[in-house]
Amino acid sequence: MDVTFAGRVIEWRGPAPFYFVAVPREQCADIREVAAMASYGWGVIPVEARIGETTFTTSLFPRDGGYLLPVKNAVRKPQGLSVGSDVSVALTVRL
Repeated sequence: MDVTFAGRVIEWRGPAPFYFVAVPREQCADIREVAAMASYGWGVIPVEARIGETTFTTSLFPRDGGYLLPVKNAVRKPQGLSVGSDVSVALTVRL
């Protein structure tokens, strides 16, 4: 399943900062339809994502009825992305 959306980089503070892009509600509904086939536990959904010219593998994290896409430093830093940066995301749910 392929999904595209635009979002803003957010920071989740903890012992170390983590960066995410929230998946919009409409796309979350589509992802939930295949979640049981894709999830390998804890409700995380394996995906291949592309932001800019960078493609990476990760897993969507369930959060407040939706999903968050983690944005690795290896993706974020070379593209100069920081908290508040607007990004376009293309992702494929790995079934």
